[in-house]
Order: sequence, then structure tokens, then C-alpha cells
Amino acid sequence: MAITVGQPAPDFTLHENPATRHSLSDYRGKNVVLAFFPGAFTGVCTTEMCTLRDSIGEFENMNAEVIGITVDPPFAQAAWKAANNVNYTFLSDYNREVVNSYDVALPGLAGMEGYVAAKRAVTIVDAQGVVRYHWVADAPVNEPNYDEVKAAVAALG
Repeated sequence: MAITVGQPAPDFTLHENPATRHSLSDYRGKNVVLAFFPGAFTGVCTTEMCTLRDSIGEFENMNAEVIGITVDPPFAQAAWKAANNVNYTFLSDYNREVVNSYDVALPGLAGMEGYVAAKRAVTIVDAQGVVRYHWVADAPVNEPNYDEVKAAVAALG
């Protein structure tokens, strides 16, 4: 399914850890920055997630929650978050439902046949649950334009 700006964002429920699950609909009333990335403990992903971490105050001032989504298990995500002092939510799409519904599945990452990761992508969902911005990297090494992401959130008011 292709994600279309102006259409409702597909709802989902994913694990933060084995005991805690979050749904996109839990965040109604707030803007949400969904940051899909290929994997924890990788160079470009660490740079991207830490750049978002360093801007978290700006996002909070714009009534926005940042959520990192990867197919890594929650245990690996928790270790990576602790190692990098990340202060926002990471969700595990270990069964690949969300990367498929947001059309950001990345098959064969690093030549690993049969392995499906998440493409690097940013989707901004407004407080009413509507997609207002959607960017997908042409290659896993390409980072988003962070100023453009912030401007898209700021434009939501």
C-alpha cells in the first residue's frame, strides 16, 4: 500500500518491549514523526537517530512525538537506546507489518537474501492522524533533510 500525503495514516500497534505496546492512534492530538531506519548499531542509523535525539526539544515544542521504527527486536533496540542516550520511543516491527503497510520494506539489505529491513524513511502524521509528509531514501546511506522535517512539523501549527 502506498502512503499518500493527505490520507489517513495506517494505524498500527508495535512493541516497545515485551510488556509495552504502542499504537499510532495512542498519539492522537499530537503530531508524530515516524522515523523508519534499517537497523540499530549501524553507522548512518546511529547518526540519524542521534540527530533526532539532539532535536527532541524542538519537536516537543511543536507538539510532536518522535518514534523510531526498525525491524530489530525490542531487546536490541533497548540496548542501542541505552548506549546512545536516546530519549524517545523505539518500536519493533519484527513481523514487518508496518514496513509493508507504509511501503518502506527493504528486502535483501547488505545482500542478505531473505532478510527484510526497513528503508530509511520519515512519515509525519498530524494530530488528527493524517499523513502530512512522507520521504523515503533512495539508498540506506541517505539521511533525511532534518531542516525540512522540522519545517514540515512546524507547518502543522
